[in-house]
Amino acid sequence: MNWETAADYAALSQRAAELLLDAIRRDPRIVLGLPTGRTPVGMYERVVAECTRAYHCFRDVTTFNLDEYVGPSREYLNFMKSHLFDHIDIDPANVHIPDGAAPDLDAECARYEREIAAAGGIGLMFLGLGGNGHIAFNEPGTPFASRTHVVPLREETRAANATAATHAITMGIATILESRAVVLLAGANKRAAIERLRSGAVSEEFPASALSWHRNVHVIVA
Repeated sequence: MNWETAADYAALSQRAAELLLDAIRRDPRIVLGLPTGRTPVGMYERVVAECTRAYHCFRDVTTFNLDEYVGPSREYLNFMKSHLFDHIDIDPANVHIPDGAAPDLDAECARYEREIAAAGGIGLMFLGLGGNGHIAFNEPGTPFASRTHVVPLREETRAANATAATHAITMGIATILESRAVVLLAGANKRAAIERLRSGAVSEEFPASALSWHRNVHVIVA
């Protein structure tokens, strides 16, 4: 893992935005994996500010979001539209988020995996880090071989995300590890999880530790 320490949340957000935009400049047709939650909001703000000055910034980019709550709310789709998609020139056909309102959730998970594969896989994946080490909604105990699946949300996760949803669809750990490059963002409130990740110990009880097996992980901590 390549570790980088930012001075504060603003610096973390700026550095993450630079990595995202540099990746698009190198490959305008890149496939991005994108997170929701509080940590990436600053990154999205800076990406939007830059892309208002750049023509065709996201025109040929494809995105796959990590997860979505089960139910009709489309909460994470609305989050992404509010913080990113409504402010950039991305083609809506290139935006992919699991459908938590699908009548057959297992079929929806399989469909999402097929879409990722059809797009050529994730070129650059951005992740947040949960206090208990979860990545996406893969809670402690999730098999490292997991693909996109439906998960029950723990009470602490529901509280941290201020959601009434009890389940979510999430990319699995194996799906995430197939990304060609990963950027993990962790703020100062995740100190214990950061130190556990730094230790290098790998266990399914700490899902983020699976990233130790990946050859191209850039961790930015504040």
